[in-house]
Amino acid sequence: MNLAHNAKHLLLVSAISLALAGCAAKPSMPEGAADVRGKLTRLQADPQLNTRAPVALKAAEDAVTVAEQPRKDQDAEQALGQHLVVMADRKVEIATALAQTRFYEDQRKILSQQREGARLDSRTREADQAQRQNSQLQQQIDELNAKQTERGLVMTLGDLLFATGRSELRAGTANNLGKLAIFLGQHPERQVLIEGHTDNVGSEEMNLSLSQRRADLVMHYLTNQGVSPSRLGASGKGESMPVAGNESASGRQMNRRVEIIISHDMASQR
Repeated sequence: MNLAHNAKHLLLVSAISLALAGCAAKPSMPEGAADVRGKLTRLQADPQLNTRAPVALKAAEDAVTVAEQPRKDQDAEQALGQHLVVMADRKVEIATALAQTRFYEDQRKILSQQREGARLDSRTREADQAQRQNSQLQQQIDELNAKQTERGLVMTLGDLLFATGRSELRAGTANNLGKLAIFLGQHPERQVLIEGHTDNVGSEEMNLSLSQRRADLVMHYLTNQGVSPSRLGASGKGESMPVAGNESASGRQMNRRVEIIISHDMASQR
């Protein structure tokens, strides 16, 4: 009798243990899946984005649905679940980014159409004004015979503007430098670096001194024309920066020059 009772008791305990074990092993949704679903739901509810990337949005929906599937409390199952959550999150991010990109593209198209349909609006007037200013600036640059370089606008004064071996300006120089002074007066934001250069005839020390005096002379001329000294700098380079060979007379003449570099930032020229 006791044996039968004990057997029934053991069977009951075993059944309860199996039931409890079954409850403990009940599959559950992977961690983070609910957050990814929330991100997707917000994207689907955004009227500006939810119709702009339908293929990517469908792929994200499918990935989230798979990631939400409950997983058993086993290492392999949990690892798979986390991997699927990460992949689903990436697909939601891709769909969001693609939808945003297309939204901004559409906005630019709309703005462009508005500009085309309203040429007199403020933005168009600003663009027209900027174009006129650029045209005027280019005309002034052409009159100065200046060239656009990485350093800024470079205006070259040839050796003919100076007496041979001297730093005095020849008569008629005012035409070129006068245009420059007018240009600088119209563009007060620009800074100027004046560089004197020579050929290799004579000593290096003499050429360095001559190039400095010529650069200083041009700076003083511009100052007398009303250009603020704080905008000007002068530097003698001597024979160190030739633009042609010194073997011929024509090459030496090209090397004897003053270069005026017109820039927005004086510090970048030093």
